[in-house]
Amino acid sequence: MAYVYSLPTSASFTGKGLLGYTFGPLQRKDLEVYYVEVEKGHDVFMISKKITRIYYILEGSGHFTIGDDRYDIGPGMLVEVPPKIEYCYSGKMKLLAFSTPRWFGGNDTFTKWNPDVVGRDFPWDADDTRWLTRLIRSTVFGKSPFNAYLRVSQRLWDALPSFVTASRPVAFYGAVLHRVSCRQGSRAQAFSTCFLRNRPELELIRRLVGRRDKGDELRVTVLGCSTGAEAYSLAWRIRSARPDVKVMLYAMDISKEAVEVAKSGIYSLSASKLSSTRICDGMSAAEIDELFQSDGDSLSVRSWIREGIDWRVGDAGDAEVVDALEPQDMVVANNFLCHMDPAAAERCLRNIARLVKPGGYLFVSGIDLDVRTKVASDLGWMPVEELREEIHEGDPYLKRYWPSQYAGLEPLDKRRLDWRTRYAAVFQVVSTTSKPPLPRETEFREGDEQQDRVPVFSKGNH
Repeated sequence: MAYVYSLPTSASFTGKGLLGYTFGPLQRKDLEVYYVEVEKGHDVFMISKKITRIYYILEGSGHFTIGDDRYDIGPGMLVEVPPKIEYCYSGKMKLLAFSTPRWFGGNDTFTKWNPDVVGRDFPWDADDTRWLTRLIRSTVFGKSPFNAYLRVSQRLWDALPSFVTASRPVAFYGAVLHRVSCRQGSRAQAFSTCFLRNRPELELIRRLVGRRDKGDELRVTVLGCSTGAEAYSLAWRIRSARPDVKVMLYAMDISKEAVEVAKSGIYSLSASKLSSTRICDGMSAAEIDELFQSDGDSLSVRSWIREGIDWRVGDAGDAEVVDALEPQDMVVANNFLCHMDPAAAERCLRNIARLVKPGGYLFVSGIDLDVRTKVASDLGWMPVEELREEIHEGDPYLKRYWPSQYAGLEPLDKRRLDWRTRYAAVFQVVSTTSKPPLPRETEFREGDEQQDRVPVFSKGNH
């Protein structure tokens, strides 16, 4: 029987402004104990159905908002929040939290965003007063009927053959289901990722770098780098293909904890830190041996891959953060813009685009496709056609989430008039200033011939 408990190696839950770790499971079945590292605060206000929560402030400072009152707190103070009262907390602190009884699904009702964390009051758009949105988020006896509906729909979708899901009626239903899933819940930061996640994208990077002159300097930035898998994968692909090219690689994430894990370059075969994702999921034994030095379950990224990476903590939506970096030949901004609402994602993407050199490349997947298509058209980006379809389909995680989760990837549909831009995840940024919209794609239809033109690096584009 266990009497002493240690923190788990990976976070039990995350939010936009915190990380939480759960002790146990304890022998006492009606108690749960958490250690919470708060960077900004809890991202949403909530009301508990049955759970009483007690927080002991270990260090730092901030405030709790409970009901209509605000309470400033500091080290050594204890906060008790009973059920059926709206509350939230903000600040930079470390907490020890106790829940009685243990947390269970359906206990918490989220009421609004915490503006100290996400910068606005309400988690959804102004049209939230519409009856459909309220219906989607309704609960019956603490349970969400739409959660059950989404789970059942996803199982049915996964069971259908691809030719059925690609048919017009079923594809239309999938799009509607995805819109429901986007309205159903709030979005939050996530750390789930793995090495070599999108292999066709890495192959395109290899081809583009292969066209550079010997001895060239290549500036690359990976935004939303999470725990480092994507940045290390990219460094491995470039340096193994072109060791004669001088690579200056920057990697940035808004989470200090994620950057610290990435900077260490140490991972586990069984589970990644900060998430339950297997960091080497899908890798062959030969690939693991090439990228890592192993010691039992522990993996350490090889020094020739790690060297020279500049790890930074920063917000890609902050203009000052982007301005602090020099213009880049490649900017990779994958799989974090989907966790923002569309308006915030659009603002962030426009800010990111300023970081790309004229003639440089922007890689951006894991984003609302309407947002990406709009910004690409507004700013006159040139969609890279080489491996376009393979890259779109290349991330198994995003495909797996469609259509019942907001991060799900819409299947490629060439019946759309805008498909060439909509399904391009890589663009050449001709200029950092706004350009006339791209030519309307109504000129092209299925089966039309169009010469693939893949922009290449040359000293002239720098």
